[in-house]
Amino acid sequence: MSLPKPPPTTITGKNFPSITSCDVSTIRRRSVAADLDGTLLIGSSAFPYYMLIAIEAGSLFRGLILLLCFPIIAIAYVFVSESLAIEMLIFISFAGLRACDIELAARAGLPRFYAADVRRESWEVFGKCERKVVVTANPRIMVEHFVKEYLGGDKVLGTEIEVNPKTKKATGFLKKPGVLVGKWKRLAVEKEFGDESPDIGIGDRETDHDFMSICKEGYMVHRSKSSTPVPLDRLKSRLIFHDGRLVQRPTPLNALITYLWLPFGFIVCLIRVYFNLPLPERIVRYTYPMLGINLVVRGTLPPAPSSGSPGNLYVCNHRTALDPIVIAIALGRKVSCVTYSVSRLSRLLSPIPAVALTRDRESDAARIKSLLEKGDLVVCPEGTTCREPYLLRFSALFAELSDRIVPVAMNLKQNMFYGTTVRGVKFWDAYFYFMNPRPTYEMTFLDRLPEDMTCRGGKSGIEVANHVQKLLGGVLGFECTQLTRKDKYLLLGGNDGKVESMYSKK
Repeated sequence: MSLPKPPPTTITGKNFPSITSCDVSTIRRRSVAADLDGTLLIGSSAFPYYMLIAIEAGSLFRGLILLLCFPIIAIAYVFVSESLAIEMLIFISFAGLRACDIELAARAGLPRFYAADVRRESWEVFGKCERKVVVTANPRIMVEHFVKEYLGGDKVLGTEIEVNPKTKKATGFLKKPGVLVGKWKRLAVEKEFGDESPDIGIGDRETDHDFMSICKEGYMVHRSKSSTPVPLDRLKSRLIFHDGRLVQRPTPLNALITYLWLPFGFIVCLIRVYFNLPLPERIVRYTYPMLGINLVVRGTLPPAPSSGSPGNLYVCNHRTALDPIVIAIALGRKVSCVTYSVSRLSRLLSPIPAVALTRDRESDAARIKSLLEKGDLVVCPEGTTCREPYLLRFSALFAELSDRIVPVAMNLKQNMFYGTTVRGVKFWDAYFYFMNPRPTYEMTFLDRLPEDMTCRGGKSGIEVANHVQKLLGGVLGFECTQLTRKDKYLLLGGNDGKVESMYSKK
């Protein structure tokens, strides 16, 4: 269920060879103008990306309207024009949304899906050129970040949306000349390159032939089931941070399945949350499988601290806000946790004691020491979640406060919804996670750090933190980085990740 692509033809009597016939070894210091959907990307339909904007910058209701309109849009594409279909997509997805919200949604949610769909044979040519320009019918605001950051593009020539200067909201209409297709692509390329035509032009459909015909060489990309995506590590940037609730690419079929599941998933999620909430942790360990939640526990579970002795400090990588709760369930007893940006309501509803930190080092250290004197404590020194197989920099504060450190490696599987968000409402994180048909949480308890690897044994806090990060990275197969919470929120949310700045941006 995707927008059909018209069969490739020729214009002006010119035949374009296949992209596979381009000799990449001869490409040196050359310029290229390339289409995006179906050319640099394997998928020729942009519908999933409009759906992502509609949901992430708008709402689930807007996404539903777009899905219901899909048959009309497809008919318009086939029987009327590509331009009309794109105008309809843009109006439904963008109208009434703040331009900054559209840009942030495009920056945070789209690159993950774009990056997994980059066509190998087109990338081999595009990536080796010196000057790289993408000419696309998609709105520039939607694709520019991905093209420049991950494909190394120098310029994006795309459709320009109209924004009300007073409200800063998209009107749903377009600036002249409208959708960039056919002759408008050619005129845009001529304006960008001037008298010096692009050395190479790459497209995949008839409406690309206009701009390809003015290039010194033109190549067609033909649809093929054997097309393979470029490995993510070959792109210009690593994909570490991304946002958005949807795990799978929202093609019309996937989007339909998701919306059909939503009412049932919400009921299931309420049962999973509120049935287990009043139960003791040792019982929840057995009710989880009954409710379709897969809990995988590996390693040796440390015993509860004896009376009068300090508790263990469980140090884990951060996948969702549920990390401390599932550790308590695995241990079969209450543990405390500390957190930065969880709302007061979420802390009140938490089945385990959750204490808010202030980001004042001395004050936070005193609180953590007090909690350890009362029993076990869970900390996530990354300070924020990371969805991809990377570990962010570990804060050294935990290492300076205890020598009873037990590393715990956390991982999880979600096949429909992500249980974390940057731009959304964090209160719903746990609910979205439990709306997955078969959510899985995996944890591996490692041996307690020997004394000579703690601050008491002469190590600095930073050395201990880096050592624990490497231990967890080795168990999980994740790459260790020095990125921080601030790096994540600046990229995805346009703020520094502090609660006060997050809400001031709303």
